[in-house]
Amino acid sequence: MNLLDQLRGMTVVVADTGDFESIAQFQPRDATTNPSLIYKAAQMPPYKHLVEEAVAKAQSEAAPGSPEFIDACIDYLFVGFGLEILKLVPGRVSTEVDAGLSFNTDGTVQKARRLIGLYEAEKIDRKRILIKIASTWEGIKAAEKLEKEGIHCNLTLLFGFAQAVACAQAKVTLISPFVGRIHDWYCKERGVKSIPATEDPGVQSVTRIYNYYKKFGHKTEVMGASFRNTGEIVELAGCDLLTIAPELLDELKHKEGTLARKLAPETAQSPESKPLDLDEKTFRWMQNEDPMATEKLADGIRKFNADLVKLRELTVALAHELVSV
Repeated sequence: MNLLDQLRGMTVVVADTGDFESIAQFQPRDATTNPSLIYKAAQMPPYKHLVEEAVAKAQSEAAPGSPEFIDACIDYLFVGFGLEILKLVPGRVSTEVDAGLSFNTDGTVQKARRLIGLYEAEKIDRKRILIKIASTWEGIKAAEKLEKEGIHCNLTLLFGFAQAVACAQAKVTLISPFVGRIHDWYCKERGVKSIPATEDPGVQSVTRIYNYYKKFGHKTEVMGASFRNTGEIVELAGCDLLTIAPELLDELKHKEGTLARKLAPETAQSPESKPLDLDEKTFRWMQNEDPMATEKLADGIRKFNADLVKLRELTVALAHELVSV
């Protein structure tokens, strides 16, 4: 039995891609996207029609080239990809809020409601949508409010334990701790090219969060993300969910052997004697004291925003082409 099939028996496998062919090939339960993945996919010929459709719909709302038009284009494009993905997966798709709203609680809430409204206009139950929000204090507070409205959230760009604790307190549906980016930071810090999966700080971070959640009965799901190799995935077998890029899914599919379960609720142990209770000041101090988490959160927001800017430029260019025809 290959490792991928064994993994499916203990963990929900999620596809981390905007490529429909990969999703159809590996048949995950859920799928996740982000601005970087959508920007990459939007430039591929098979998906150009989704950009064109987004531009056409946005023209019915605002004047081409206006800020409102560009925002509408992005909303329709993200939802357009989400709608296509939902035809291929039986579960949920994660759709991301603008990275530029990462420190804007009210703006994040409004954007999430807008995205859910677009999905519901297409007869999609909001239970099948996870709104992806950066795990800043402002983002977590927005998610707390949205969850009370029945809008489920996936808190992304999560690198530190304080972020995970605050998300659990806010009763968010799911978190996405970034294994690979944590690994990258520590490789650079230690001056090494790689770290064995059994010693990987990213793996250790997700393990700590998972055990803390299970020990203290938090319902928030843990979805490990951003993997650099299959070894990291193997070390997190049993985690609630793992979102995996197509190339690593393919590697797991073609690798034979016995996959041991590493994480399980009944064996969860945490060094904390009781659950933590974080207010804003404590959260910010804990985050500040973790240089990796502080740096990678800021870096992640910048990178997602940079790809979002490129995506806006792409839709504006296409809008000009369509209008001039």
